[in-house]
Amino acid sequence: MTQKPHDQFAKQYLEALLKHLGTVEINRAVVSEMREVDVWFVPAAEPVPAFQRQRLGLLAQMATTTCLLEPFRNPPTWAAVRHCLLKLYSIHGEKLRQARRENTPLSEAELPMLWILSPSCSPRLRDAFAAKADPSGHWCQGIYFLPAAQKTTLVAINQLPVTGATLWLRVLGRGKTQEQAIDELIGLPEGSSQQRELLELLANWRINLKLRDNLKSEDQELIMNLSPAYLKWREETFQEGRQEGRQEGRQEGRQEGRQEGRQEGRQEGRQEGQRLMIENLLAARFGEVDEALSNLVESILQLSVQERAQLMLQLPMLSREELLARFRA
Repeated sequence: MTQKPHDQFAKQYLEALLKHLGTVEINRAVVSEMREVDVWFVPAAEPVPAFQRQRLGLLAQMATTTCLLEPFRNPPTWAAVRHCLLKLYSIHGEKLRQARRENTPLSEAELPMLWILSPSCSPRLRDAFAAKADPSGHWCQGIYFLPAAQKTTLVAINQLPVTGATLWLRVLGRGKTQEQAIDELIGLPEGSSQQRELLELLANWRINLKLRDNLKSEDQELIMNLSPAYLKWREETFQEGRQEGRQEGRQEGRQEGRQEGRQEGRQEGRQEGQRLMIENLLAARFGEVDEALSNLVESILQLSVQERAQLMLQLPMLSREELLARFRA
């Protein structure tokens, strides 16, 4: 399982978006080989509200059928594309063998699609895999389909039109494409729980990068692109922490239990993702998460939003012993 900041962010980001449309599994193991699919998506059995699909635009258009999504931070090589194809065909093999065992029909349409999400796709890469734009006009610019039997599509994120329908994919781009998309995300109407969730993912990606040593120039550029989202998240987090503090002060006594219940309810949906983020940040800072550090994760999750945010900001300056000492007693 990769620990690269972009890979971890992209998987969590796509999961946060697609979970409203169906079942999402990150790092899905392929049984026949020791391989993992970055993001595995299965549409919900029940109809999804139209506004959910409309809000996700192009991503929802891609997620109408069971599919694999493989996001790349850098344009994939030929070998990387072939590796993605190998994972796709391994899953096709699983499905076909299961259909034979159960003596049930399996149509071509039921076999999963593969979407390779790349910051760009050169003409040389497209030609190498005979990838062509959709002549029917059903799909926007930047979408290139391999021959039909291969059930694979290359998505050149930098070529997507700058519209609300492509925003969620453009956040996974690079350079100016990503910078503009993050500005658009920050500019969305406030109060959206999904916006707050995505801002937190972007902020944790930046924090994770800042903890790394020997940053390259492209990493520094990425940190600059992520900084507006990080500052927006920090501002909202501290403001929420202050509001919670004032509210707790007003609701002492008989209201205390009710307030704690509301806090637990808000945390429940995001707790698993936050646990993974904390583990990644500890691993980036200290090299590995041993038993002692692992035992701290639950304690950190129990902190208030403001206290947890402050601790994450201070983490680069803390030694392992100082961090452990904070939670003794």
